[in-house]
Order: sequence, then C-alpha cells, then structure tokens
Amino acid sequence: MIEQYGWSEALRLAFEPHARAGYIPGRIIVQQREANLVATELGTLSARLSGRLRHEAREAGHPAAGDWVALSSSAGEAKATIHAVLPRRTAFVRRAADSKQTVQVIAANIDIVFVVTSMNADLNPRRLERFLAAAWQSGAKPVVVLTKADLSEQPEAQAAEIATLAAGCPVLIVSVRQGRGLDDLKDHIRPGETCVLIGSSGVGKSTLVNALLGEERMATQEIRAGDARGRHTTSYRQLFLLPGGGLLLDTPGIREVGLIDADAGLSTAFDDIERLAEACRFTNCGHTNEPGCAVRAALEAGVLDADRWANYQKLAQELAALGLTKDRMAQEVERQRLASLQRAYRSAKKDLRDL
Repeated sequence: MIEQYGWSEALRLAFEPHARAGYIPGRIIVQQREANLVATELGTLSARLSGRLRHEAREAGHPAAGDWVALSSSAGEAKATIHAVLPRRTAFVRRAADSKQTVQVIAANIDIVFVVTSMNADLNPRRLERFLAAAWQSGAKPVVVLTKADLSEQPEAQAAEIATLAAGCPVLIVSVRQGRGLDDLKDHIRPGETCVLIGSSGVGKSTLVNALLGEERMATQEIRAGDARGRHTTSYRQLFLLPGGGLLLDTPGIREVGLIDADAGLSTAFDDIERLAEACRFTNCGHTNEPGCAVRAALEAGVLDADRWANYQKLAQELAALGLTKDRMAQEVERQRLASLQRAYRSAKKDLRDL
C-alpha cells in the first residue's frame, strides 16, 4: 500500500534503524491538530505524537503533511503513536504567523509546488513573488497556475505579464469551468511524485483537486463579490492519490508567507535583479547614486519595474532582519553558556576552599 504513496528503496534504507526498534513506516496523508491520519501497510491509522516527540521536537520537527514517520501500533487497532520523523527531501515552509523565528512546515517531501492564484481582481504580483521565493527555497520545482481564466478578458496577456516575474518557471492558464488547461496541469504530475497546491483562500485549489480526482471530493465556495477574495474551504492539509499515480496535497488558504531562511529562493525568484546587480560597476553598489549602477539604469529605462524592485528590497530587508535576530539569539545563548561555566568554576573553587 505505501508504495503508491511514494515509498522507495532509499526510504527503506533510511528507515532501517526504526525497523530494528520495532516500528513501522507510514506517510501522513491528513494533518490535523490533535491526530494525523497516516497511510501504512496496516491501512490508514489515526496517529498521535509520543510524549517524548511532542516534548522534544521544535515546530519544524513536528510531523507535517507528506512526512514519512516511524510508528508503533497494537494489532487490530486503528490507532498508532508517532515516535520519529524521517529526514525530509524537500519542504515548503513559512515563518509562523505568531513568531519571527518559528518555522511552520506546510508540506514535506514534495516534488512540485503549484503556486495558485486566480485571474480576477485578487491577482497580486507582489504576493506571487513572495510565494515564488518560498517555493524555490523548498527544493521542489515551482509552477504558477492561473485559475478562473474565464473571469479574465485577456488571460494570455495577463499570463505573459506574470511570466516576466516567474523566474523561468512554467505559467499555466486554467479554467475548470471551461475545461481549459487541465491537461497541461496533469502533464506536470508524474506517477510517484508529490505536488502541493499553495495559494490564498478562494483561488480555486479545492476546485482543482476535484477536477484532477474526477469527483466532487472537496467542498467549494464562491468568492466574495465585494473584493474578489475567497473564503476558507479547506481546513486541514490532505494528501490525495490521483488516478494517474501521482499525489496531490491540498492546503488551507495562505494569505501571507513569512519568509525564513530563504536567501537562495529570493535570489532565484528575482534572478533578473540579481543579474543586474552583478553588472554594476562596484561590487558593493548600494543601487542609490553610485556611478555605473546597472539597477538604477534599468529602473530609469523602464526595463526593471519599480514595484518589483521595491518588493525585492522589502523581502531582502525582511530576511536580513531575521538574520540579525538569529545572531542576537546565538550571542545570548553563548553568553548564557559562558555564564553557566563561570558559575560552575566559582562553585568548584569555593568547594576546594571549604575542604
């Protein structure tokens, strides 16, 4: 059973230490707050974290949809306990909404990230750039999916504009209502590979899932007429087996992706700006008033969009601020470590004097 969920010889080898401990492998197919549903050779089990894993694991170490895990289960029971998470090949992550440093794993062990946005009034190039930076950083291959093409008067022109900021990744035009673009979408989903749908609420992710499954499995809702934004339909992350042998992971709508450890993803998503910066006369060019600045020249000539440049600066500053915070945290940890050593040293000297 687990072979259809992507179990491989490489995973079997990685799992051997857990097998020797008496555990069985499984993949999380539904991620929920209290208990996850895990596909195993024994069937689909409801699994909770062991007390030790819950206590020790940081947020990024907690199991996520798509993770391979080591479980224990009693014979004849549909319940299990998760004891360990296998190392991830790839992961789409974001900074948790309530933290500057906590990583939230949205999807693990994925091959393709479908960045989904609808071709209506909610189409936001700046938000799309942020999503693409996180998608490139994940280690998977990004594909931009422009849904609800039937709502656009000029879908090809809009797609061409989006392609200029998509850093060379495919841009697909899709309308489930018209049956348009679904075959192109399926061509990117290979047997045994895992794809994830990432996007805001109301962009049509659940509708895409239904279309790819060939049945109405997921509930859908109409977008709000006032601002063209959608309502949450999917409330948890779920992995589906597709008729063609691939796997598709649907996620709740994400309004914002807080970047974290995404320097490489940012460079890829804004490759055009990175290449311009390399052409500047000075290697430490600040792109303000320096002579021979290729970035300023491109802005003045209209070759580089000013809003795109401003968004790049914003995201770069966001990542730089996170780096400074990490440095301060590391310094504080080191300060506490040295203080602890000094206290131990003073205590040892006092004990020697009292002898």
